[in-house]
Amino acid sequence: MAVPHGPSGVRVARRRMRDELRACGAPDTVIDDATLILSELLSNACRHARPLHEEAADPDGTGGGKPVDTVRASWRRDVRGEVTIAVTDGGGPTRPLPAKPSVTARGGRGLAIITALARDWGVRSEPDTPTDQPPGVTVWAVLRPESSFSGRVAASLGDFGDGLDGEFDLASVEELK
Repeated sequence: MAVPHGPSGVRVARRRMRDELRACGAPDTVIDDATLILSELLSNACRHARPLHEEAADPDGTGGGKPVDTVRASWRRDVRGEVTIAVTDGGGPTRPLPAKPSVTARGGRGLAIITALARDWGVRSEPDTPTDQPPGVTVWAVLRPESSFSGRVAASLGDFGDGLDGEFDLASVEELK
């Protein structure tokens, strides 16, 4: 889906992906991790990359509208339950690489978060970019359903429960004090 190059596009894409993954039966833990990955990829595209210039439809639906700054977001869930998330933008001055920000830095942790959540991630150039534009770039990540981070956290919190239903029990935590 094409979304605006900016914060409003992040919100629209997250909501749609969450709804579509839920509709196809993805576990909530996978949906949570996928939503965070999509947010990070779109935020990075808005912060560090040029938008794609796509033609907007005219109000009469004939095409030929003025160019709109967008990025493209896509996702799919395969038969094994793995979710692949990709964001394509107009590229930037550098390739995406994980940073090592200081403790007080206000940013720079997005790709480290993706690395922690995803089975794999990478960057590829888009060969079908028009010759009058810089090459597009797609950053992608694959999330394995059985190893979702939020699922691992939920499972570890289950250790604090009563042992019957695996739910978190605040009274058990209080006993640790």
